[in-house]
Amino acid sequence: MNGVTVMLIAFAALGFGYFVYSKWLEKVWGIDPKALTPAVRNKGGDFAPASKWTVAAHQFTSITGAGPVTGPIIAAMFGWLPALLWMLVGCVFFGAVHDFGALYASVKNNGKSIGSVIEDYVGHTGKQLFLLFCWLFSLLVLAAFCDMVAATFNGFSKTGAPLMPNAAAASISMIYMVGAIIFGLFMKYVKPSSGLQFVVGVALMVVMVALGIEFPIYASADTWRYVTFVYLFAAAVCPMWILKQPRDYLSSFLLLGMILCGVLGVFVKNPTLNMPAVTGFTVHNLDLFPILFVTIACGAVSGFHSLVSSGTSSKMISNERDMRFVGYGSMCCETVLGVVALIVVCAAASNGHLPAGTPFQTFSGSVAGFLEQIFGVPNDIAACILTMCVSALALTTVDAVARIGRMSMQEFFTPAPGKEKTLVQKIGTNVVFSTVATLVGGFLLCLAGYMSVWPLFGSANQLLSALVLTGLAVFLKATGRKGWMLYIPMTFMFIVTMTALFEAVFRIFGQIANGTFVFMVGGLQLIVAAALIVLAFLVVYHCVGKLREPAPATAKN
Repeated sequence: MNGVTVMLIAFAALGFGYFVYSKWLEKVWGIDPKALTPAVRNKGGDFAPASKWTVAAHQFTSITGAGPVTGPIIAAMFGWLPALLWMLVGCVFFGAVHDFGALYASVKNNGKSIGSVIEDYVGHTGKQLFLLFCWLFSLLVLAAFCDMVAATFNGFSKTGAPLMPNAAAASISMIYMVGAIIFGLFMKYVKPSSGLQFVVGVALMVVMVALGIEFPIYASADTWRYVTFVYLFAAAVCPMWILKQPRDYLSSFLLLGMILCGVLGVFVKNPTLNMPAVTGFTVHNLDLFPILFVTIACGAVSGFHSLVSSGTSSKMISNERDMRFVGYGSMCCETVLGVVALIVVCAAASNGHLPAGTPFQTFSGSVAGFLEQIFGVPNDIAACILTMCVSALALTTVDAVARIGRMSMQEFFTPAPGKEKTLVQKIGTNVVFSTVATLVGGFLLCLAGYMSVWPLFGSANQLLSALVLTGLAVFLKATGRKGWMLYIPMTFMFIVTMTALFEAVFRIFGQIANGTFVFMVGGLQLIVAAALIVLAFLVVYHCVGKLREPAPATAKN
């Protein structure tokens, strides 16, 4: 099989999803283009109405983390066909529906997070359990991705030799933070047209990349770990318009440019996939079910996306007709990245064996090669740009999840309607306290290294999607909308992730039995896995109880 054929199949499937299936969902659920959205009604603070392109840039850059690159590359060990099929089916009927649904439910409920939406339709206990799950999950994301960012920015090799691409990527990222604030002020006070905003954004991006390459910053991974968490504090507490929103808009040029370069490279070079379509059900003592589905994660469906859709993007939507473009469309773009990553790694395989090295090294090296071969970009410059793009995948995710983790804690400590706040609740809902508590938790997990939490990230991420889909089904039924199309996705994802989590628990007990157990790694995984399993069962218990009740004769809101 060649890369062009695979790419065309992907475009056809995703095109059907966006232009046919998502339009049908929009029609069935119903939108009101004339309604005032939460962003318009509550403008200020976390609410910042913006154009659909700006919101889509935020959604896309926030949800497009390392998952769509690392997941498909690792899953390719089962062959390219299972990975491709799950990404396409998963995106069209699972992931993009999940992202669009979470955004839709939030906008229809005054911009509330999916946790608060669950409270309205399931109850206060269901909300508390869900928010606790979300907060715990946010710590896993912070730990895994911040450690990844620090490693990417590390300016020195194991021998102490300088690593220019890493140092330049770090420098560009620091300049990006300052440039984002300047661009945010420009958008707020100049109020440029979409065209002018685009031109200035592209020009600013080019200048920042050039400056970063010219003046690289050499520092260790430990230093960058501290710097990253300081930045995350600012990103979590500052108003959306001054840092997060403009940074995401600017980062979208890098990420979309990387995807475009990858797609063009596939069509121009038309690489052959040097991997079998299917290698077997069991590879390296790992079974295709459930490993394939929790490994690919963000390339097909991701629970984390719902936290972005309902936590931040819903507070930026200025018109309800933008929701499909932002929610469903962004997920389709992310899946394109996953397909490109799959093609690239399978093309780099030799005699049915995947290439050595990390997924990021394989991906960035191949796409950098496209830049050099097609556009004539010098190899060292191409390597710098691709390293920056790869680091942006992780950095734009963690600055979103830092804010979402803070908001999850605040909502957890928010009292039930009609009750006054206790002293503990006042502290827990404080912006600074909730931000610091979230970042400290993530930092402590980060010290153990992302490999100690990464095995749980995929399972927890997919399990969150199952919980969100179940909560959305309750919302749709309670408001007189059809939600039957969510029943198969939510049930399948729950079975998949519970299987993976129980396997993780049994694996840890096996390590204890044979004397290879390491508490710093296995103990942490055991505690988190057990907590996730218990919380998930409790959330589903409350939601399914509501689904079994007769549908109320209420009008759609």
